[in-house]
Amino acid sequence: MAGERNPSGSDEVLYDVADHVATITINRPEQQNTISGPMLDALSKCLLAADADPDVRAMVITGSGRFFCAGLDLRGGGISSNLSSQRSSPATLDLRNTPPTVLHSLDTPTICALNGSAAGYGMDLALGCDIRIMADNAKLAAAFTARGVVPESGGTWILPRLIGWSKAAELIFTGRTLMADECERMGLVSRVVPAAETLAAAQALGREIAGNAPMAVQSSKRMMRMGMNETFNDHVHHVFLQLLPLFQSEDFKEGMASFMEKRKPVFKGR
Repeated sequence: MAGERNPSGSDEVLYDVADHVATITINRPEQQNTISGPMLDALSKCLLAADADPDVRAMVITGSGRFFCAGLDLRGGGISSNLSSQRSSPATLDLRNTPPTVLHSLDTPTICALNGSAAGYGMDLALGCDIRIMADNAKLAAAFTARGVVPESGGTWILPRLIGWSKAAELIFTGRTLMADECERMGLVSRVVPAAETLAAAQALGREIAGNAPMAVQSSKRMMRMGMNETFNDHVHHVFLQLLPLFQSEDFKEGMASFMEKRKPVFKGR
């Protein structure tokens, strides 16, 4: 239902559910929606809560104000102190509950409504979503190497798979900023829309996804993710194993019945 309790407990990461679509909003417009240390935990909590909610069949991640997310807030405390602490070392890092890892593991489809520009961590967060809808005045800034760092939140894994090695290498090595039309041409986003329509377009797509059998949608996403690291023969075997429980579901019976009766199906996720 709309007005769902915010699982993050933070005013800087908002959460709402309507029509089976959870909308998660980075809400720090005065700081260009840069993400502080506490916000990383808040964002993960929202993602996990939406994925665990049987009423949620799609998620939209967006930002408030003019920016989607201008990256991590390294100006003081939180992230910067953790990264610079002598007590932190690669042997003690636990990334299992960080937003990029959580986002990659979700079974619920994710849509990024790029309401404004994204840079650094914000770009990686957008790329980690399944689908991206981009405002026509937004930009993607791969400014990592220009700041002396690497795409730390999945960009080096995602970009070559999205646009190929050569284009990904050019983008990461140069730290270039891309306009919306360039992002669409390169296949980084599914669609560019007028800025005022970005969130509505993403939520409409979420509702379209939510109209299908949720277990079948989630299984399809799971299979796509597994298929990126499997041989074809192994993958076909795993797909068949996913089909077996779906054949026993109420939604499968409803899907077949609605097709035969020429009506819109009503799926319950069972």
